[in-house]
Amino acid sequence: MRRMAVPMQQTIAGRAVVQGFGYWSGRDVRVEFRPAAAGSGVTFVRSDLGSQARAPARVEWRVEAPRRSNLRFGRVEVDMVEHVMAALAGLNIDNCEVWVDQPEMPGCDGSAAAFVDALLRVGIVQQGTEAVCLRVSEPVRVTEGDCWIEARPSAKGEFQIEYQLDYPRCRTIGRQVARIVLTPDRFRSELAPCRTFVLQSEADALKEQGLGRRVTSRDLLVFSDDGPIDNRLRFPNECARHKALDVLGDLALAGRRIVGEITAHRSGHRLHAELTKALVERFATSPLRASA
Repeated sequence: MRRMAVPMQQTIAGRAVVQGFGYWSGRDVRVEFRPAAAGSGVTFVRSDLGSQARAPARVEWRVEAPRRSNLRFGRVEVDMVEHVMAALAGLNIDNCEVWVDQPEMPGCDGSAAAFVDALLRVGIVQQGTEAVCLRVSEPVRVTEGDCWIEARPSAKGEFQIEYQLDYPRCRTIGRQVARIVLTPDRFRSELAPCRTFVLQSEADALKEQGLGRRVTSRDLLVFSDDGPIDNRLRFPNECARHKALDVLGDLALAGRRIVGEITAHRSGHRLHAELTKALVERFATSPLRASA
């Protein structure tokens, strides 16, 4: 019988830069991805606070916030990390330092494409150390009302995500399903370009609160009853695909490559984090570093 190749840990070959502004804060921000040693995982470094202001990208340091995933490690806070984490996980980059000069990551076009393009430009290198995997060996589900997300074993040893979206408040979104077996190539073409979305009424309410004032309908998908305003969909089910992207980014806070089948129904960042915690508690077979 032919043995499957053992995946190796990976980092990037050089420094990659992405610049933009935070959707929530409106502040300009510069992100610089840097290579990191095998076994070090992903660490955010707040360069505006000094080179020792570090936050490990781990689910135990996640703090609850509306519509996004934030981290807090001591005095160090980083906000809206899910798209950066999705880009790294989708490309199987295990070790990386993410240097930022503001708390909030840039929204770019609401997808992970800008991060993916920057990382691929500098290249990805293997590190000669076996990748740390989390293999789902029995079903795990977390539920809140009629929203849920579950993990099941994969008979083929794959990482698959299915997202079931049901958005009755907007008929042009409605019900959608996105399903993908994750490989770097498929992630790059099928998930990374998929943008976040809000209803026009939600966008207006946020701006009334003083949030997102710099964001326009060309920076992400804003839906009226007639569809996206000043924008075109990249996929008919782009909204469900973006939700699958969020699932990937949130699960990446496990700090390990996941082998299993994930199915989510109307779930959000909080439920994703609860599943990630449950998976780490049940199936993590090797410890990670406790701090940056």
